[in-house]
Amino acid sequence: MEDDSGGHPDREGIKTFAFPVGSSRAGVGMQISPMAPEYPWHTGAPLDRVHRIDFHVVMLFTGGPVTHMIDFAEYQASAGDLLWVRPGQVHRFSRRSGYRGTVLTMQPGFLPRATVEATGLYRYDLPPLLRPGPAQLAGLTGSLEQLEREYTDTETLPLSLHAAVLRHSLSAFLLRLAHLAASSAEAGRRQADTTFTRFRDAVERGFPTNHSVSAYADALGYSRRTLVRAVRAATGETPKGFIDKRVILEAKRLLAHTDLPIGRVGVAVGFPDPANFSKFFHLHTGVTPVAFRAELR
Repeated sequence: MEDDSGGHPDREGIKTFAFPVGSSRAGVGMQISPMAPEYPWHTGAPLDRVHRIDFHVVMLFTGGPVTHMIDFAEYQASAGDLLWVRPGQVHRFSRRSGYRGTVLTMQPGFLPRATVEATGLYRYDLPPLLRPGPAQLAGLTGSLEQLEREYTDTETLPLSLHAAVLRHSLSAFLLRLAHLAASSAEAGRRQADTTFTRFRDAVERGFPTNHSVSAYADALGYSRRTLVRAVRAATGETPKGFIDKRVILEAKRLLAHTDLPIGRVGVAVGFPDPANFSKFFHLHTGVTPVAFRAELR
């Protein structure tokens, strides 16, 4: 990925780097090379600064761990892992990690539309960090090695046939990669579903006294980050937002269907101090508990 094309800043002040066609063998729309200090595959790119690319980057690691930022989320990759950065995404290299393995870059438009759709090249919902099993890794590694042999062989075929063979070899690798990405996403969704279900049930039992996201995470054995991802995937909101909505729902039910004093309603949903309960209720509904009850009667 030798970047001799420079970069231009976008409206966010982040430089965007184009695919460096001039440094590609025979000018084809892809490159493949080792990731190692002696190979300047990232020349010109601001390694430790956030930057944007308008092409695909796939890194297959043979060492690690490496911490790499993609779209402002940190991913730690080790030997046998892959990172897939898609066009338009921002990323940043780690200052302290040595990148070892193979890097593949692809220019948008190098592959036909049918292949682009079949391989999910622009599925931004798929995870960028992929961890293949032994058999999957062997298949991906073998496919990538074959692609590298075809890429470096510019002597035995005319340029038009060379490019065609590269497209076929690249498609074979990407089909394997896309299958891994889709499988990983589905496994992640199943895990998120399980995590969210446990969290939802715990909140249902505990919301009258427990409004702490950290307390739920600790009780369930999850990190706070895992809980945030699972709840956001299932509901589109944060764990704190989910808890607060359940508390408000119960408060509304008690205000509407019982004659409990406002202070007692607050205690029932975890607010011993009536003033704190009123502030919380007003913040989330725009009205006070008293006004809410009055509207219904």
